[in-house]
Amino acid sequence: MTAPAEQGGRLAGPLSTSVANLCRRLQPQVSQRTAAGFGEVLRRLGAPLQVAVAGRIKSGKSTLVNALIGRRVAPTDVGECTRLVTRFQYGTVDRIEIVFNDGRKQVLPFAPDGMIPGELGVDIAEVSHIEAYLTNAVLQGMTVIDTPGLGSLDAASVSRTEQLLGAARLTQDEPEAQGEFEIESDETDPAADTDFGAFADSDELDETSRSAVAGAEAVLYVVTQGIRADDQQALAAFTAATASREAGPVNAIAVLNKADTIAPESVAGAEGDVWKAATMLAEKQAATLKPRVADVLPVIGLVAESAEAGQFTSADADALRQVSALDDDVLDMMLISADMFTSWDCDVPAGLRVRLLEKLDLFGIRQAVDVIRAEPEITAGSLRRRLLDASGLDAVRSRLNTVFAARADGIKAAAALASVTALAHASGNAAERQRVHDAIEVLLAKPEAHQLRLLEALTLVASGAVEMPEDLAEEVLRVGSNAEIPAQLGKPGGTRDDLATYALERAGWWRSFASFGATPAQSRVAHVVHRAYFLIWQQLREPAGGKR
Repeated sequence: MTAPAEQGGRLAGPLSTSVANLCRRLQPQVSQRTAAGFGEVLRRLGAPLQVAVAGRIKSGKSTLVNALIGRRVAPTDVGECTRLVTRFQYGTVDRIEIVFNDGRKQVLPFAPDGMIPGELGVDIAEVSHIEAYLTNAVLQGMTVIDTPGLGSLDAASVSRTEQLLGAARLTQDEPEAQGEFEIESDETDPAADTDFGAFADSDELDETSRSAVAGAEAVLYVVTQGIRADDQQALAAFTAATASREAGPVNAIAVLNKADTIAPESVAGAEGDVWKAATMLAEKQAATLKPRVADVLPVIGLVAESAEAGQFTSADADALRQVSALDDDVLDMMLISADMFTSWDCDVPAGLRVRLLEKLDLFGIRQAVDVIRAEPEITAGSLRRRLLDASGLDAVRSRLNTVFAARADGIKAAAALASVTALAHASGNAAERQRVHDAIEVLLAKPEAHQLRLLEALTLVASGAVEMPEDLAEEVLRVGSNAEIPAQLGKPGGTRDDLATYALERAGWWRSFASFGATPAQSRVAHVVHRAYFLIWQQLREPAGGKR
């Protein structure tokens, strides 16, 4: 049997390793079709985290994808390619493959400008998606999936996005199979018989998800100034792999793109500052989208793409120096609008101004001019880095690392278990399904697997599947969403002894709540939170250098 590392690469951590071992043990015990599905699960476990970049049409998704990858390869103009799902993953040789619905693949050359061609030369109705393999190092840790925009007039494109996000409802024909991957408490409790498993919906697998690996494991959702109902619906329907696991603070963040287009006067308290206005609006949107996303961060995708994807050149820096030399009154007039910037009569050639506008827009030009005037000797490379700082991309990358990369093991293991469960349900073999169920139960009984139960509880509370009083829901989200113990406990700066005392106190409270006053579903969540606090207490009671 091929080891998972050989099939897909390095595993994310101990939870992924446990699930991979489970798949390998089960493969000889299940049907050939199910075993093949488990092989795909093994491959996905060893692959980088799959992050879908999604949002409404014209929200700037592809521009942001280029910035994240560090290469302008995703077309940003409307064309055939933008109507398809495109997966950008690491490869030792740059290449593009068109993957057809019947499984055929066709190699496609890059366009002369280095991008995926806008027109593919094939019938896109027959195309499943595009695979783009790039040598960019960032893709070694994360596969980026560019999706068609929601709200497009092209129904087929919207359908492709909805299928990836899980917005397309699948036919449910095995209701008795629900709850196979479910939270269980360590205590004997009448509520333990409650059917309670968001990871184990028994939806019939469609063509896209039949392999149990088609869906993204996390989502970066792109919004602009106004959040609409379909933004909320897409996030609510987001599916990790084949499980009906909704978006939540563990696997979803959002960005407020085109932050430079926000009028400061439209945001009370912004004091005329564009970036402050964008930050304040992002905070309001985070409250609106909560708890579907961990955070909403402002970003200027166009400036980020130009600064990070090799579009900003020494010639651009020289053109900006010419612009910075204009009189203040002239420059202020030119920066009122794009038309005035390109048409105003001045010493800077119109062609240069058009190019600057295409790469930086008015906000980026103003930022660059301010930097040059303050530091006349600044180099083109340093100016590029300052523009990158002004774009907000570094904060987005940092949050991606915090929310996704640091939790990749749990996210991938949970999605893989969901896929294993779905494959067993799809087999139609009751004995096979029971065999898989029993193996999963053995895995989940191990103390190290408690993180999976906590992720499950977090997802259910965040999605509203289990209703909790607001203060308790906030506590579940805090304990489940943070990686550091002080943040989990809501006690930043607390001493080790104080944190241990508080963790034990909350463990006792949640245990009592599970037994008295909670609904059966709430009780199941409460047992998991109790266990989380207890494990935190145990960890804090250990000497700082390790176990006693």
